[in-house]
Amino acid sequence: MTLLALEQVTDFGDFTKGKDLKEFFKREYSNISTQSCLSEVRLSPDGRHIHVIVRQPKSGLMTYDKYQRAHLMQCQKHVDLELTRNAPIVDVIYIPQSKPDDAASVLGVIFENGKVEFWKFLESRSGWHLLQTVDLCNSPRAKVVSVSMCQNFIIWCEERPPSENSSSVCSNFRFCICKKTVDVNEGGVSLGNVKIALHNNPRYTTISSGDLVYLLPDMQENSSVGVSKVFIVWSPEYDTFKVHSACSCTLMKSSSKESDFKRLVTDFIGLLPTLNPPDICGFSPTGCGDLLLLLSTGWVCIMKRDGCLRNIYKLPDNCLSASGTQNSLNMYSEILALTIGRTLFLIDTKCGLELERISLKTEGLLFVNSLDSHSPQMLSETGLFVVTQTQKPSSTHSEDSSALLVETVFEEACKYYQQRSLSSTQLTVEKLKKGGMFQAPISLAAILRDYLSNQKTKTGQKHSSGQERLMSSLESELRSLVLLEDIKTSMVKASEKDLANYCETLVQQEICRLLGGELERENLQYLNSIFQLFPTYSWHAVQAVLHLRCNGEGSLSSKAPAELWKIILSPVQPTANFAHCNGQQKHTTVNLPVFELLCHSIFKFQPSWLPRFLELAQQQMGTTSTSSWSYGVKESSESLPLYKRALTVLPCKGSNQHLEVELLLCSERPKAIMQALRILIEQSQWERVTQVAERFCQKSPLLNKEIFSALLCEVSQHRDLDPYLDLLWTLCPEDMTVTSILNIVLKNLPDSTQNSGPFEAHGSQVTIGLLKPLLRKVLQRETKPSHRYADILQSPTVPPLTPPRQPKGLSRDTEHKETKQRTSS
Repeated sequence: MTLLALEQVTDFGDFTKGKDLKEFFKREYSNISTQSCLSEVRLSPDGRHIHVIVRQPKSGLMTYDKYQRAHLMQCQKHVDLELTRNAPIVDVIYIPQSKPDDAASVLGVIFENGKVEFWKFLESRSGWHLLQTVDLCNSPRAKVVSVSMCQNFIIWCEERPPSENSSSVCSNFRFCICKKTVDVNEGGVSLGNVKIALHNNPRYTTISSGDLVYLLPDMQENSSVGVSKVFIVWSPEYDTFKVHSACSCTLMKSSSKESDFKRLVTDFIGLLPTLNPPDICGFSPTGCGDLLLLLSTGWVCIMKRDGCLRNIYKLPDNCLSASGTQNSLNMYSEILALTIGRTLFLIDTKCGLELERISLKTEGLLFVNSLDSHSPQMLSETGLFVVTQTQKPSSTHSEDSSALLVETVFEEACKYYQQRSLSSTQLTVEKLKKGGMFQAPISLAAILRDYLSNQKTKTGQKHSSGQERLMSSLESELRSLVLLEDIKTSMVKASEKDLANYCETLVQQEICRLLGGELERENLQYLNSIFQLFPTYSWHAVQAVLHLRCNGEGSLSSKAPAELWKIILSPVQPTANFAHCNGQQKHTTVNLPVFELLCHSIFKFQPSWLPRFLELAQQQMGTTSTSSWSYGVKESSESLPLYKRALTVLPCKGSNQHLEVELLLCSERPKAIMQALRILIEQSQWERVTQVAERFCQKSPLLNKEIFSALLCEVSQHRDLDPYLDLLWTLCPEDMTVTSILNIVLKNLPDSTQNSGPFEAHGSQVTIGLLKPLLRKVLQRETKPSHRYADILQSPTVPPLTPPRQPKGLSRDTEHKETKQRTSS
């Protein structure tokens, strides 16, 4: 099995002025507090050139070029890129070559005043050489704010100077989107004419991906009409525009004729105040027309070229706010790499599975190397790194490890026999080895020595059939035991760089081992200490051991076996054990059960999973709808329902009432549902109240009556439920009468003495007009004849024959005579 790890491919020694680059990073990192200097660093497509855009104290460009060592020795002098002007630099772009065989790089440096310098890197002449300087903009007063390269077009957003008569609103729309063809040939760089693709638009950041250009709004610009809530996808080749919204990525408009931004958004300008899309915290083009987006909600999405927005991965809660503003993301084949602060996430884009999470010493900038586009590569202040696959630490079967494993067997056996011993005498390993009654650990130690010796020599000798069966049955346990000891040995010898990976693997192995056997009090105490000391690693281990997967729609799945779930969902505490210490009894401390431990971990790292985890646990426990609707059952600590155990992890404060409501509803118990309904009523979430009522009124007639009575009380006291009255009247139980309805309404009417006048000031009291549809419906149901017992009460069409009648006493005399005759005969 392999691990994904970050490996340094080179430090800055292979770059010219590598020492200066290190000094720059150290200086900028110490001076910049809110935004990392990595946002001003660009890398060439082949990874051989690093360009740093300097803003202060004066604008400039620093270049660092990677050389082969032999060539570096021949070149005594390196010709650096020295700009001919001091205007602020907007960005640098690489111009694609017309000849694929031409490996020379052509760099375009775009200045804010609309000037462009084209430079070419020539190894034969050891450095950068200026090709030519041209004007990008037609107007000398224009200012470039963003630029990108799309196929053979230079795309930029240009700011036009505001006119004297323009208002503040119009000044926000003084930008335009322009394009110009560019071609690199032997004579230099030739540019076409300027074509304005979009007029009167706000400030946009241009990002090219394949043959499309994404125009993302600048979040620093506050537009008065809220146009920052939409973004535009533009095809420079066909001049077609598509307007999308990031909240659902709905296509607002598609146009191939309109070139004026104000006319483009006129059709849906009224919808803009109703939109509330998340902020775009990061983006990266994929090169095939798609765009990766990191949203403020924590979702990493991919915007497809056809307009679909597909969710890929959800970051842990509060991950973005806790890690600052620096982030970087890129796509490498089918793997998404994402850095948030000092954490590198590797995600499988096909299923959204987190492959690896790597801790970084410093923040880094991900980039795509055209020579190796399938491997994630990263630039940090110490050098260039690449993600590689490394083998897990292999087991080393030495004599020392063999002796340690055998000693571990006897120590575990000592604990086992000591717990079951009635004597106060302390049992030691020496006594266990010499005693003749304890044959099990001696046999297990012999099996372990035999297993290790066979693994070391790899002999192909076949044992007897009985020993073969024994070894095959113990193969998995022995392998896990050996691997666990190897990891412990590797942790002692590991460097600080590899210690975190070993620690995470060890925590996962220990949790898997503890949950795989009998969980006694000592093991439960050990499990609690692991979760307290290593909360992050324990959370990763929980996901791995239970195989927890979230499909993106909120449902949670697990592939853990039933035996593991049985241990997790065991009653609150195992029976108390007393350990003998020097002849004295010492009672161990009480710890959290396994289910509560898992709930605590989920609540800390992924609280939105907690209700789904409760549903999953209830399914594994085999709860049915019939057992969950039982009333009057006494609850003890051993029979406490799972939802009450999950509620104990929530803090006492009311900041997590939404989770409390979800947990209560997931239980599907009548008391819990009514408790959740009362919480929602206290919060005046009437739409949610009606949804819960409509969902659970179909579960049970008793619950239906209780929910309807509670909502009828609310209708009697205020008018907030008026928009939902039609729905509420449909929930009226069949056995509800007009009298019972009026009794509920009259008992819950607010005190009329509070009103000074004859009429209600705000119309908050219920009226007969509101109750009229309900009363009419109930009256029709009461007056309608019931046909439930029609088959029993229906009389036959032909009456039955009348039985023969006799005079009173005649029948008695006849019976007496017949009895007398039988007696005489």
